[in-house]
Amino acid sequence: MSVLRRLCLVPLAALLGGCYVIQAVQGHLAVMSRERPIGELLADPAAPPALRAKLESVRRIREFATRELALPDNGSFRAYAELDRPYVVWNVFAAAAFSVEAEVSCFWMVGCVPYRGYYRHADALGEARRLRERGLDVHVAGVPAYSTLGWFGDPVLSTFLGFPEPEVARVVFHELAHQVAYVQSDATFNESFAVAVEREGVQRWLAQAGSPAQREAWRQARLRQREFVDLMSRWRERAAAFYANSAGDPARPEGKLRLFGEMRGEYAALKASWGGFAGYDRILEGGINNALLASMSTYTALEPVFTAMIARHRGDMRAFYAEVKALARASPQVRGARMGAPPVASVQSRLEQRGRAASLTRP
Repeated sequence: MSVLRRLCLVPLAALLGGCYVIQAVQGHLAVMSRERPIGELLADPAAPPALRAKLESVRRIREFATRELALPDNGSFRAYAELDRPYVVWNVFAAAAFSVEAEVSCFWMVGCVPYRGYYRHADALGEARRLRERGLDVHVAGVPAYSTLGWFGDPVLSTFLGFPEPEVARVVFHELAHQVAYVQSDATFNESFAVAVEREGVQRWLAQAGSPAQREAWRQARLRQREFVDLMSRWRERAAAFYANSAGDPARPEGKLRLFGEMRGEYAALKASWGGFAGYDRILEGGINNALLASMSTYTALEPVFTAMIARHRGDMRAFYAEVKALARASPQVRGARMGAPPVASVQSRLEQRGRAASLTRP
């Protein structure tokens, strides 16, 4: 990107949203300043052999994404950036004390999203503290990668390069999917679509290039993931029902604590059935609350619908994307009805009540 284009972003940020957007622009520019083309690194004899091996793997994954999944063939994931932290951003989710619907923040370029992202962990914790002081439930989640929706070439980041190869592939496929279809103010649609693409992609990648050990590890991981997501979904529904039926009850706060205590016990039993696998402890380490449940539903609610679409198109990704893009162009009400998606309609109605336009789609 030209220096002029970079400089133009800063006054634009000031115009669009003040300090929060400015930190986002500055944070992204700082990431871009660390980029080096992967080809250059592979040709550099001083580059560590382990890094070169990882980048060779990424290059194969990137070619596979375009060839086998019809994902965009552009500058994304063709450069590498070494960061000095475990995550590129930290997302802060919030929900009211007796609601499992995430609070939303709205921005000109991406619409309304159920979180705010911060490039400094301290800033995310500061925002979390302010939200808690307002009486909201809060969940802070570290994020290893994000998409600029095709506006810039997204780099490979050190925050996920060290993952096992199938996980690296998952991240690349997920973030590239956001460049195929993105609906402003419909995070559930966007994330569920990208999750469906990543899962289809990793399955195909492993079938062609994975070892038996990798395929078995991925099968076990997917099984645990389905069980964990099912647990979170069931308890989100239970919490929503409890809040709907307990309005005005002075024992409501105690009932909420009891509910989440029971959920923690069920998670402990599930973990025991996994032989003590503790990979999901990190998600729960900040505590179980409404914001956590809201964050999980954003990424999973519609994934089965998209997966069924892929099957209906017999794995033809171009045909699948065409249907997804048609849905993205539809009104939120039509899109929700076609997908059987109450969460989309719920978010839209809340935004309309607040006087925000939320039906724009990116070309």
